[in-house]
Amino acid sequence: MSGRFGVALRQAPPPPVASPAAAPVAPSAAPAAAAPVEPPETPRASGFSGQKMLDAKVRLHRELIEDIDLSVMERMAPEQRQEEIFKIVSEQVSKERLAMTAQELQQFASEILDEMIGLGPLEPLLKDPTISDILINGHECVFVERRGLLEEASVRFANEAHLLRIVNRIVSGVGRRVDESQPLCDARLPDGSRVNVAVRPIAVDGPLVSIRKFSKKPLGLDRLVEIGALRQPMADLLSAAVASRITMIVSGGTGSGKTTMLNALSSFISDRERLITIEDAAELQLQQRHVARMETRPPNLEGKGEIRQRELVKNALRMRPERIILGECRGEEAFDMLQAMNTGHEGSMATIHANSPREAVSRLEQMIGMAGLPMSQQSIRTQIASAVRLIVQLQRLSDGTRRVTSIAEITGMEGDVVQIQEIFRFVRTGTDADGKAIGHFAATGIRPRFLQDLIAKGIELPASNFDPSNAM
Repeated sequence: MSGRFGVALRQAPPPPVASPAAAPVAPSAAPAAAAPVEPPETPRASGFSGQKMLDAKVRLHRELIEDIDLSVMERMAPEQRQEEIFKIVSEQVSKERLAMTAQELQQFASEILDEMIGLGPLEPLLKDPTISDILINGHECVFVERRGLLEEASVRFANEAHLLRIVNRIVSGVGRRVDESQPLCDARLPDGSRVNVAVRPIAVDGPLVSIRKFSKKPLGLDRLVEIGALRQPMADLLSAAVASRITMIVSGGTGSGKTTMLNALSSFISDRERLITIEDAAELQLQQRHVARMETRPPNLEGKGEIRQRELVKNALRMRPERIILGECRGEEAFDMLQAMNTGHEGSMATIHANSPREAVSRLEQMIGMAGLPMSQQSIRTQIASAVRLIVQLQRLSDGTRRVTSIAEITGMEGDVVQIQEIFRFVRTGTDADGKAIGHFAATGIRPRFLQDLIAKGIELPASNFDPSNAM
């Protein structure tokens, strides 16, 4: 049959014979109907209960997905699209004599709409503001992270092919692909959420998908202070350092909040400065108007055309940047980034995977070595000490909370050792009965050397901020 709005449907098969107790479902005129499609007291036909009911829904779901004209649907306004899909689903459910309440019918229509133009079972998880991560281990196992803790989600994919269809819809949206010949892929969703995918043969038990969601409104430093990620004196120092073009590295483990912190710090950069961001998958949410965003590109089917971060950093230097922000420094691009920091691009920032400020310096040293340049260890360390002035260390604690565990200043070289002095730290003292980490922030009593730079630019911080006797 053909809908009045140009949506073609195949002729439905003859309806099955139901028991006298089951009445056909009358199609509802609008999705907002509150009355059930069948009387509550009417029992469901025995032929369509349990697994048979589920099988019928799956079959109908597949037929509707195949038969509805997507090109017509995509041109409709969201409200009209939802209304028309509801009408089609109501008609088909009635023909199939499936016993559904109005709520079940509305949910079924929403699932079909999500499947056609959205990401299927992922849609409700992506819309849930309490979820920060979605972790898929094959089509039958989905976990989410809420408030720092993992829990299993109730959503499932019909089969592995269903999950792969959703995966391909995600990666094709950013011009990438994932298949047996290229089983690993980084991508992003339209809202900026970061996606990592691994498929067979790399993923032994089926596709592995990790989605890191980002808030529609990035968290600022004030909000991070409110939730206890750091204290006000620490936020004052960091905001002043960014405004005064103090070059810094944000360090931490996976899921510790590095990108959130980088977004928060970037809000203190002047609108008069030209920023260039470089990422594998664009996810930074900078608020300034003058931002030039670039992201890497994987190789094509012939293994050609790859554009790495190092090439982008080199190209960024030809684009008149005032600051370069590197989403994640993890390879040979570290050398070019340090060169930029040392040649008139003060105030640039980058994130790095490391568990302490000292380890962050060691990681930078290793990554510069990956560039294959004829540089001695002493020379590499001198480059680091002259380029980076501040390291912000983050950690995701065992209870799921995220903290700034250290703010440390690089003060120079002594012999062949990079000198680091800690200004603030988080001191963990124990764990309560609910498993929540107990601790406090403390100043070490050391005043950063770059305070003179802040004063020269008209920014003064109270001396009491660095007094270890003051409670934070």
